[in-house]
Amino acid sequence: MSPTKTAAPGRLLTQVAGERQTGALVVGGHPGGSPGGAVYLHDGAVIYAESPASPGVGELLTSSGRLAARTWQAALDAGSPQSRVGRLLLDQGHLTQGELELCVLGAIYDAAYFALGSASAPVEFRPGAGHWLGTVVRVDAAAVNRESRRRSRLLDEIFPNALIDSAPVTPVPRAPLERITLTALQWELLVHADGQRTPADLAQLLGRAGFATIQELRRLAALGLIERPAERDPKTDDPDLVRLPRARGTAPAAGVTRPVVTLDEGPMVPVVTHRTATAVEDPPPATPAPYTGDPVTNGTVYRPPRLARRKPGAKLPKDLAGEPPMDVPGADEVLLKRIRTALRALR
Repeated sequence: MSPTKTAAPGRLLTQVAGERQTGALVVGGHPGGSPGGAVYLHDGAVIYAESPASPGVGELLTSSGRLAARTWQAALDAGSPQSRVGRLLLDQGHLTQGELELCVLGAIYDAAYFALGSASAPVEFRPGAGHWLGTVVRVDAAAVNRESRRRSRLLDEIFPNALIDSAPVTPVPRAPLERITLTALQWELLVHADGQRTPADLAQLLGRAGFATIQELRRLAALGLIERPAERDPKTDDPDLVRLPRARGTAPAAGVTRPVVTLDEGPMVPVVTHRTATAVEDPPPATPAPYTGDPVTNGTVYRPPRLARRKPGAKLPKDLAGEPPMDVPGADEVLLKRIRTALRALR
């Protein structure tokens, strides 16, 4: 195992490939920058590459529906100790040679872009290390380096902001144009972006290639459909600290006084978010006094007339039942008779 040193990963890959070595070139990542990865070689040829920012062969096959998750897991458990996972899938007829080679090639170029994209990173070469997938394809190391540089230039031509590749994706609240045409992948990214998921998270969630995800995110940033991440300040930003957005109306930390607020029709009032031991408590809200007596108006107590109680269904007193109906000008006699008849029926 060679000691870890800081160097250009692409240059070191060319060196170990020229020496026809077999092993793994492990590239370290750093927060907010290159995620790093590993490139596996056999006799100087690249046979596989992986990175935290790109889905591997298993994720690509299962997310696309080409391979059942239980089938992949069974092959992984049986073939990993002997590095024959790929050979098992072929021998059991789950995949054809062309399908597996195409998937592995896509995974190699996708992960190599993230592993070799940094100009300087901690690099370590582990001689003799192999990959559990086995040797499915052999790719020239020079071709892998050229493709990584080409993809980097392509992204800069689309939108030159490397912070988009690693920052959480946040869609803008309102589209800047009246009509916008989106691809299927762009639509999926906007639907699943929530301000917390990074491009790597979205690629893993959707089963898409990491580079293709970043490519579409750069296009969305050029269209103004996602927020552009701000430059990080190494003096104040901690990569291990996650600041959650504070909802409106919530108070800041104790001991913090908000700025003085100027009212339109009053003096300047400082708003303090905490109370001290000597602070004067606000008086409790006044509760209405319970009703203790009859209302008094001009010194005279008003008492409503008391009516005699009558049991439900009982007949009216004779003095009230025999009274003729009141003569109300403009009254509908027919309607009154109907109401009187209905009332009598309820007795």
